[in-house]
Amino acid sequence: MEIRLVDQRPNPLLHRQELRFEVAHATAPTPGREEVRAEIAKQVGVAKDRVVVERMQARFGTATTVGEAMVYESTDIARRTEREHILIRNKLKEKPGAAPPAESAPPAPPAKEA
Repeated sequence: MEIRLVDQRPNPLLHRQELRFEVAHATAPTPGREEVRAEIAKQVGVAKDRVVVERMQARFGTATTVGEAMVYESTDIARRTEREHILIRNKLKEKPGAAPPAESAPPAPPAKEA
C-alpha cells in the first residue's frame, strides 16, 4: 500500500490541515481506515489519534482509492469539530449503547424440592 498526498491545505479557523490522498494497492484489497490513518500520521509526523479520515472511495476498475483526511492540532479539537458518525468510524468515540457486555454471574442451579 502506497499513499500519496495529492493536496494539503491549512484551515486555521478549524485548527486543522485538510488533506486529499490517493492510495495505490495493486496487490491487496482496499485498505481499512485504521491502516490509512496510521500511514498518513506517519507521513505527516503526528500521532494517529489526531488524524480523521473523512471519506474513502475506490475507483472502479483500478487498484486505487482516493479520499480526504483531516489532521487536527489536538484530539480534543477533533472531537469537538467532527461529526459523531465520523468519530465513531475512526474509533475516536464509542458508539452509544454499544458498551461491552458486563460479566454476569452464572445462573443459579434450580432448587430441588424435598
